[in-house]
Amino acid sequence: MSKKIVISAIGGPEVLKYIDYDLPSNLQKDHVRIRQTSIGVNFIDTYHRSGIYPLPSKTPVCPGLEAAGEIIDLGTEVEDFNIGDRVCYAAVPLGAYCEIRDFPSSKIIKIPNYISANTAASILLQGMTVEYLFERLYKIKKNEFLLFHAAAGGVGLIASQWARSVGAKMIGTVSSDTKAELAEKNGCAFTINYKNENVFEKVKEITEGKGVTVVYDGVGKDTFNVSLECLDFRGLFVSFGQSSGMVPIIDLHKTFNPKSLYYTRPTLMHYTSTRNELEQSSNLLFNKIQNNEIKEHIFKTINLKDAAEAHTLIESRQSTGSIILKP
Repeated sequence: MSKKIVISAIGGPEVLKYIDYDLPSNLQKDHVRIRQTSIGVNFIDTYHRSGIYPLPSKTPVCPGLEAAGEIIDLGTEVEDFNIGDRVCYAAVPLGAYCEIRDFPSSKIIKIPNYISANTAASILLQGMTVEYLFERLYKIKKNEFLLFHAAAGGVGLIASQWARSVGAKMIGTVSSDTKAELAEKNGCAFTINYKNENVFEKVKEITEGKGVTVVYDGVGKDTFNVSLECLDFRGLFVSFGQSSGMVPIIDLHKTFNPKSLYYTRPTLMHYTSTRNELEQSSNLLFNKIQNNEIKEHIFKTINLKDAAEAHTLIESRQSTGSIILKP
């Protein structure tokens, strides 16, 4: 009998339970069955567990959007994939925190030979997030200043490397000197320790009083106001997460009109909604990995049964890089 993690009720990490389960007797015709070897932990998983993002059904629900493994069975109408293929995914439906699962073949990607399962599970969701943020939502440019909050996190470290590969000047906020050193090592041009430095004043100093063209904010409530302050006229505010909590209700006119700012609240799933978008996004990420422009940073590997530990760690903001669960 296989094992999985389920959200037993909305709440803290303690609601994650490790249980037995049976696989469906019939594999859907357009699905593949994957024996999972590495499972990515992402902040969005904590949103589902805590109720910030509504679950698709009543509890118990198996969480998780990202994993890598090997195909062990195929639906009757699956093409382009074979038993034994190494594959990865970063998409709904939820259910990645398990040993074996069935998944739509239209949403899986073959893992290139030069990428390990751990790397794929640690970088696909975060890497495709950076791809759409930096290449399609807004295309960052050489020598352009941009502000990125949580630069030493999983997404932030990939963003640092991606910005360096383009030649953009990324300013990253961090919570410690150790995290600043890590972000800079990964390509962040400037770091600001928000614990003991004024982010707005430092951004003004770095940009010679202008501010930045674009802010990427995955933190939310704690950074919303400073993100607005740091933007130049007609700047773009990209709010792609809320690790500190949801942004409060605001007056749109008073908030964005004074500098004619743009605001968007995107999600990865809307930028990889077609097969072509998914392949283009993952291929660009894989090419950057192959060219040594992007490298994974796995902070910790944790047994699947201890998923609550992984959630506690990622919510503490003490982790850097990615966390992997191992079945």
